[in-house]
Amino acid sequence: MANIFPKSANAVPAQVIAALTLVVLTTSALAYFYLTPDYANKGYMPRQPVAYSHELHVGQLGLDCRYCHDNVDKSEHAKIPDAATCMNCHSLIKTDSPALEPIRRSYNTGEPVAWIKIHKTPDYVYFNHAVHVNRGVSCVECHGRVDQMKEVYQAKSLTMGFCLDCHMNPTDRVRPNEQVTNLAWQADKPQSSLPLAERMVEKHGINPPISCSGCHR
Repeated sequence: MANIFPKSANAVPAQVIAALTLVVLTTSALAYFYLTPDYANKGYMPRQPVAYSHELHVGQLGLDCRYCHDNVDKSEHAKIPDAATCMNCHSLIKTDSPALEPIRRSYNTGEPVAWIKIHKTPDYVYFNHAVHVNRGVSCVECHGRVDQMKEVYQAKSLTMGFCLDCHMNPTDRVRPNEQVTNLAWQADKPQSSLPLAERMVEKHGINPPISCSGCHR
């Protein structure tokens, strides 16, 4: 009986297996990259031009977040402090510290310090800091316990799922406005404060959008 298939067909099973293996490996690699903290940048901690310790300035000295990141309650963006803000203190404290040379140089020349941005959202994502801060959403909800970080790193994933979880459960995230920059307050929040959070949601009319147009504009 004559062969129906040409001799080259003998290689088809091996080719199919190789193709399926390639598809599985590619899918696994993409899933690992896009669905894990490696893609979300969770834990990202670049080396900054000046080793500024939030643990010291915020945690020990009690510096309010808004001293450096002023207008965060009025602006979409959290301002990065300029050298003049730093020199308000360091014109008197550690005036000859080699570690602060980039700050002094920036102050004298007007050239900004090349801080490296840590917390980033894609260009197609709209996020307004003032809206969240004025509704009682603390810095700690997105940035973690910065007051305990010698070097700031990205503590939360900041993925779409992360944002939607907050938008669908705002009562779990809000606090009195005067406690927004008290990063330790969440850990010590008593259970009896839940009615307070519910009242705040009602008072501020908090109804976060969960549709695409809420954040993608």
